[in-house]
Amino acid sequence: MPDLEAQERRLVLRSFTHEDAWHLGSLLVELARLREAPLVVDIRRGAQQAFHYALPRSSADNDAWVDRKRRVVERYAESSYLVGARFRAKGTTFEASSRLDPDRFAAHGGSFPILVEGAGIVGTVTVSGLPQDEDHALVVEALERFMSA
Repeated sequence: MPDLEAQERRLVLRSFTHEDAWHLGSLLVELARLREAPLVVDIRRGAQQAFHYALPRSSADNDAWVDRKRRVVERYAESSYLVGARFRAKGTTFEASSRLDPDRFAAHGGSFPILVEGAGIVGTVTVSGLPQDEDHALVVEALERFMSA
């Protein structure tokens, strides 16, 4: 878990505009294409959907997973993967112990808060289509590349 917490401290942006959402989303789509991954990519600024793309072999089920993972980030202000890891570290699961509707919330990897210096969380970046650890790792990789560009 310390690695997951360190990612959130490290992946803080100076700003995040609609144009940035386009660039980050396009980067995620490019990475997914290179891996031939059947992903859905979703980026939100506040409540507004600023970017959404469904790659071949993804489905409407992936869209539902995106929404469920994003709601976890919005509620807990941490990545969906970290939230799930916190429950597992206590010897339980998010589904068993959170008291939240599993049809609306999923603490599975793939959704990450968009953090901006001095502003806190301004949105979310979410992918769905790979195993949860790979979804999470892809978002982290894209944020790292986006920040170094």
